[in-house]
Amino acid sequence: MTTLWNPTDTGVLELPSGRVVRGRGLRNPLPAGQTPDFAVHLLGKHPPEVSWESRWLRWPDFRLPADHAQARDVLAEAWARAASERVEIACGGGIGRTGTALACLAVLDGVPADRAVDFVRRAYHPRAVETPWQKRYVRRFAA
Repeated sequence: MTTLWNPTDTGVLELPSGRVVRGRGLRNPLPAGQTPDFAVHLLGKHPPEVSWESRWLRWPDFRLPADHAQARDVLAEAWARAASERVEIACGGGIGRTGTALACLAVLDGVPADRAVDFVRRAYHPRAVETPWQKRYVRRFAA
């Protein structure tokens, strides 16, 4: 049985369902403690190698995912796996793309799309979801 992230740890977002997901900037050192069971890397280029299972979602900095259908599939997998595994969502800085992906997970978890950005800003990082088009992406994610 996997021990999930502690919801009080820095960078860990607790969704309304009780699922917990860690957001992280890959430019920062790996936090001490447990490693993820599964990670989604949101980068414009191939991510660094890690010793746990991961998926790369091509997503250039300050932009949107290159493939919206793939993004929906990968984020749905991350949300489902967060019920029983340590899931990490990570981009370069851990704020814009990571915040956008976390807001999409919040939508999958039942947070209304028009409130998901505010939810993530309160519970994860006050500057999460950095651009107007990222905010619009979250609002349209439920559609």
